[in-house]
Amino acid sequence: MRSRRILAAVIATAALAGLGLTGAATATAATPSPGSKYVTSDQCREGGGTVEGFNCKGGAYDGAVLD
Repeated sequence: MRSRRILAAVIATAALAGLGLTGAATATAATPSPGSKYVTSDQCREGGGTVEGFNCKGGAYDGAVLD
């Protein structure tokens, strides 16, 4: 009985750790590369920013120049 509880706890811990790693991989995949200084207006809007003149304001590409 005790060994079943331990096994269940180990499996649950492994499953939760796997979910944490999956979430971390998704978060890093969505992060824009810091080296990109030029973006399109569509990329700016998709990243959560607004187009103001020739720059992207706010969002993931804040301060990037529109290409």
